[in-house]
Amino acid sequence: MILVLLGPPGAGKGTQARLLSTEYRIPHISTGDMFREHKARGTELGLKIRAIMDGGGLVTDELTNALVADRLGRPDVKDGFILDGYPRTIPQAEYLEGLLRALGRKIDAVVSYEVTEETLVDRIGGRRSCPMCGATYHITQSPPKRALVCDKDGATLELRDDDRPENVRRRMQEYGQKTEPLKRFYRERDLLVTVDGLQSPEAVLAATRQLVKR
Repeated sequence: MILVLLGPPGAGKGTQARLLSTEYRIPHISTGDMFREHKARGTELGLKIRAIMDGGGLVTDELTNALVADRLGRPDVKDGFILDGYPRTIPQAEYLEGLLRALGRKIDAVVSYEVTEETLVDRIGGRRSCPMCGATYHITQSPPKRALVCDKDGATLELRDDDRPENVRRRMQEYGQKTEPLKRFYRERDLLVTVDGLQSPEAVLAATRQLVKR
């Protein structure tokens, strides 16, 4: 089973990727995790990523594709895998298509988790993070025991710049501009399925399982 998960920040695709990974016993592959792993290991790719990020730049398609090719060359993906955060662009999707073809494999389904902008603003805008230990909370869904105080170390919780409502809306706009063409790309290949991301994680998982037909 090879799945690609799409969805804007806060749509829950990371949660679904972890649940599906456990259920199907296949790796959850996240570009963010790959970036961090290579940086921590100090690989050649990791050094290039660090230089780009430290300079405030964005990791190129070429470098991201190289990371994915490296990851898909490992033996743990023989029974399948779940891609979260990749591809993000048409060139990346085309590269992945060619890479899988060369490996004699193909995507089984591309799942797009659909969530309204207002819901995402509420979900993400309600997050608060601990600057000391990195723990995250939500002011209504999973609040700390004391308002704006981390349960673990007593530090004052913060609202990250990325989580401010105006920045969430900007990220949604950017996501839509990049991802709508990607959804068309996979719709034309009869691979795209959509799931209502407003449901509970369990309901979203059940809907995903039914749509990917396994």
